[in-house]
Amino acid sequence: MTFERFGTMDVNEAGHLEIGGVDTLELAKRYGTPLYVYDVALIRERARGFKQTFAELNVQAQVAYASKAFSSVAMYELMAEEGLSLDVVSGGELYTAIQAGFPAERIHFHGNNKTLHEIEMALDYQIGCIVIDNFYEIELLKGLLEERKTKIQVLIRVTPGIEAHTHDYILTGQDDSKFGFGLTNGQAERAIEEVLANAHVFDCTGLHCHIGSQIFETTGFIMAAHRIMEQLVVWHKKLNFDSKVLNLGGGFGVRYTEEDEPLEPEVYVREIVKEVKKMALANGLAVPEIWIEPGRSLVGEAGTTLYKVGSRKEVPGIRSYLAVDGGMSDNIRPALYEAHYEAVLAEVPLQETEETVAIAGKCCESGDMLIWDLPLPKSNAGDVLAVFCTGAYGYSMANNYNRIPRPPVVFVEDGVSRLVVRRESYEDLVRNDLPLY
Repeated sequence: MTFERFGTMDVNEAGHLEIGGVDTLELAKRYGTPLYVYDVALIRERARGFKQTFAELNVQAQVAYASKAFSSVAMYELMAEEGLSLDVVSGGELYTAIQAGFPAERIHFHGNNKTLHEIEMALDYQIGCIVIDNFYEIELLKGLLEERKTKIQVLIRVTPGIEAHTHDYILTGQDDSKFGFGLTNGQAERAIEEVLANAHVFDCTGLHCHIGSQIFETTGFIMAAHRIMEQLVVWHKKLNFDSKVLNLGGGFGVRYTEEDEPLEPEVYVREIVKEVKKMALANGLAVPEIWIEPGRSLVGEAGTTLYKVGSRKEVPGIRSYLAVDGGMSDNIRPALYEAHYEAVLAEVPLQETEETVAIAGKCCESGDMLIWDLPLPKSNAGDVLAVFCTGAYGYSMANNYNRIPRPPVVFVEDGVSRLVVRRESYEDLVRNDLPLY
């Protein structure tokens, strides 16, 4: 395996892995392990890459961070600094965003089963947009808005029938999906009719779709844009509906292993804009404002998890297991999606490999395996293992299985580290527990 550098990642004079100008061994010593480390400069670079391309193409746009990838007060503050909008999918994410002082008018609320309380929160905070996902939600939201004698901007989520080449569990754009209104079965048209018929409470600004995740080519996005723009021609004539906004979601791929070949942010943007403009011009439609929702592609490669090596188990003729002090409690993706990762020993990232080992987590679960076949130099207990590209869906899907506290999160930039999420304590684990008697 060739050591692949992400962002500001480098090898310092001591031969150690450093990120953001900070030695990872020093980070492990100061904050303990497991530890999530985020390269802030790389996040800023990715955010600007998306935004600047829209500006260069002279297209009205919003780049909204899909915050389910990683949510925290500090992350929301960073996204606000970079001028991004924000997608939230729960009351908890919305509350965190408000606590971070994120501009409410740039918050978009997604979800296939928003609760009454969550919608009330969104209205109380006067957020910018709600993405309507189903007919139940139309009625629920309509009733609340009429009670309050107010109006809100909405997008209608459609499933365009496009299947992206990705893991089945995260396909969301095909007809058979729990998300959105079907484009090909008439549901989307009926939803638009219902929303337009209630213009006293709904400002129907446009449409939204999302075709999947971890996508390495532009074909799916082009097809989705083409199909929706094609349908907008029909709805312009039939319903007098013009979509001021076309939100084509996210799903832009990142590099987990050397087999992955993601495109640069501007490539996705240019192809999406090109297709939307072409379809609009050919059919006499105004070019809609284009929204996208990068999540993983903003933070995935910026995150590295540091572990300490513990026990070793040799199974003669089969494999060698190295156990680390974390696992599926801080990164459930290998168990959930059979996700693959690469890693190095932080002290000697460039040293020649001597063996291939399996990296096992510490949870009491046979499926708690982080990496099955990892080439490494000879390692010892106490060595720091750096696992790359854990910035998306690591902390956000972390759990307390086996009553293991969740790790802390550190941001590094320009040689400075900043703790942005504290390590959970054992006291935190029992804070909400109540005695039987």
